[in-house]
Amino acid sequence: MMKNIALQLDRKTWLDLTVPKRGFIKGNCVEEITKLLTGGKNIEDTNKKLSIVATDIKNSKVFVFKKGPIYKAVRASISIPGIFVPVKSRDKVLVDGGVIERVPVNIVKDMGADIIIAVDVGFSTKPGRINNVFDVILQSIDVMAKQILENRIILADIVIKPNLSHIKPSRFDKVEECFEIGYNETIKNMKKIKAIIKKYKD
Repeated sequence: MMKNIALQLDRKTWLDLTVPKRGFIKGNCVEEITKLLTGGKNIEDTNKKLSIVATDIKNSKVFVFKKGPIYKAVRASISIPGIFVPVKSRDKVLVDGGVIERVPVNIVKDMGADIIIAVDVGFSTKPGRINNVFDVILQSIDVMAKQILENRIILADIVIKPNLSHIKPSRFDKVEECFEIGYNETIKNMKKIKAIIKKYKD
């Protein structure tokens, strides 16, 4: 379902540009689309445990949404600094959770997960020509997040890393290719995944 939504969603539907003061994209359209897709549900209403991770840049801390509207939490969690306008929430200024927790393994562990299958998609843009401000921002975050990740990923039982280094984050026309790469990488790791689950059950 997510794949089909991504394939059919026109960039113009969610890309509400603004005069860059705190970000290029207001994010109101993304929020409305997410609200529609989630039926306006709250995090605490989901069938599975759910935590949504953001970064509070005002206090330099991770902020984890554990209750409240899903669409509000997602809007904060995807707010790439400099690109999306940050979300203000009381005394917090929230941006993309990936700034501190690119792959939030620790948070899942704290939720009580027995087996953690982590997926690192990140930005993974190949180093090279920096053509515009978007490239500068994304490449900078990628470098920083990779350094942080090295010390945090060890709690995962397995890490799946689809190779998306040749696809820029702005290439929304590459949904089908991203899907295939992710699917194939998961299939490659299926034996390991089944072995970990079997070991846990035994």
